[in-house]
Amino acid sequence: MQFLAVLPAKQNSKKFIKFSSLSLFLTIWLNYMVKGKKDSTQEKILAAARKVFQSKGMAGARMQDIADEAGINKALLHYYFSSKEKLFEVIFKEAFSQFFPKINAAIDAEIGLDEKIRYFCREYIDMMLQNPFLPLFVLNELNKHPDSFIRKTWKNRESPFKRFSIQIEAEIKKKNIRSVNPAELFINMLSMCIFPFVAKPLWMAASGMDESAFTGFMEERKTAIPKFIIESIKK
Repeated sequence: MQFLAVLPAKQNSKKFIKFSSLSLFLTIWLNYMVKGKKDSTQEKILAAARKVFQSKGMAGARMQDIADEAGINKALLHYYFSSKEKLFEVIFKEAFSQFFPKINAAIDAEIGLDEKIRYFCREYIDMMLQNPFLPLFVLNELNKHPDSFIRKTWKNRESPFKRFSIQIEAEIKKKNIRSVNPAELFINMLSMCIFPFVAKPLWMAASGMDESAFTGFMEERKTAIPKFIIESIKK
């Protein structure tokens, strides 16, 4: 700032204000550019990780695979995420935060039981097709931390099953459907949606399906499962 000392005090003050404003602007601009680049790199890593986890699973994925897919070096990947477990957790939470609101919306919808079964199966399978790593991760988390997982999932709300049961029991009383155990109905519907994803590698090997055929198969099940369930409870 010595160059300002040779100017009169009034001019010094004006020059200093202009210089300070310019410095502030440059600082804000540089912070914005750095943050934008950081966000862009992180999004690139997350997109690459989703792809690798979907194709290789949690156990088969390596940090090097994710770095290669993202087009960055492994050191930069570790700067953002210290391990594949941390990276997977971020992706899982992101997917899960979208998943349960949809399931709750399906259960809470003010629609008839038949339509609710169709809605539930459609939303569940759609979400699994978009995030095929979810089922195994949920099972893993439930086995390791059942209480905390349930607490985080339902957030002090009653379980979706209880709300679904109320509607089933009401339909039984009206004699619209035959007498069924709500637990049996819910588990049948849930397991028919989720099992193909849990057993996907085994099923693809046994059936000879490739990825495209499996997706088509599950698209068909979005209508086949509710049809089977609804037919099973008709009087």
